[in-house]
Amino acid sequence: MGRIGSNGNGFAYVLPLAVVMVIAFNIPILLMLRISVAPSWTLANYLHLAQEEAYLKVLLNTFKVAAITTVCSAVLGYPLAYWMTWLSPTGRLVAIAFVVIPFWVSVLVRSYAWIVLLGNAGLVNRALLSLAVIDQPIGLIYNELGVIIGMTNILIPFIVLPLYAAMARLDRRLLQAAAALGGSDFQTFWLVFFPLTRPALAASALLVFISAIGFYITPALLGGGRVSMIANVLDVLINQVPSWELAAAISAVLLAASVALYALYRRAAAYSGM
Repeated sequence: MGRIGSNGNGFAYVLPLAVVMVIAFNIPILLMLRISVAPSWTLANYLHLAQEEAYLKVLLNTFKVAAITTVCSAVLGYPLAYWMTWLSPTGRLVAIAFVVIPFWVSVLVRSYAWIVLLGNAGLVNRALLSLAVIDQPIGLIYNELGVIIGMTNILIPFIVLPLYAAMARLDRRLLQAAAALGGSDFQTFWLVFFPLTRPALAASALLVFISAIGFYITPALLGGGRVSMIANVLDVLINQVPSWELAAAISAVLLAASVALYALYRRAAAYSGM
């Protein structure tokens, strides 16, 4: 056993996982790509997607919602990660726990929780009505706003944790040197701290965006069928129409976009040391 590990670089240990990955992941992807050019190995399905305005609108809407979600996650996540770095060790542990604990709750449960909070008879609308801020319930769900709120809530840990790790590794002596040279707190942050953490922010934002373009449950529940995204259209094409060839073509486009974005993410992550 030791000889296999030393001479074969542990290949015997990796082989079972490699077989599972090939059978459960790579082969289905190849089959999907084959179906996307069915039945006669042509690009007819891709041409149909390019010519059909409805599918283009769904693709654009998916990327728009994902982009807004990414921006919201960054705007909320960066200050939170920055604040966490200035806490005491105990405070940091507590803050990290509050960020990580939502991972233990199902996405389905968290999406339904937002319906309870943001619905017409939800806690937010009832509070606003009781305070006379509004005179009738406002639409916070079953639209893009509700989808973006739900997706931001689910994805924000993916931007907070990497940013916190990058910020915690930052040499604080650089900030002290900037302050010693006469820089104000804002100048020290904007000219020293932020540029050093910007690569980590870019890498984390790309990770959030990649995750957002494939969301299904949250847009389906909080969008109320009114917010069309790629995953929801795939559900219709596979389970209701059905049109497996078009679904495979859309999936291939989504896969290509994800791979391209992941390449950018890896480049940004390598640059930031994540």
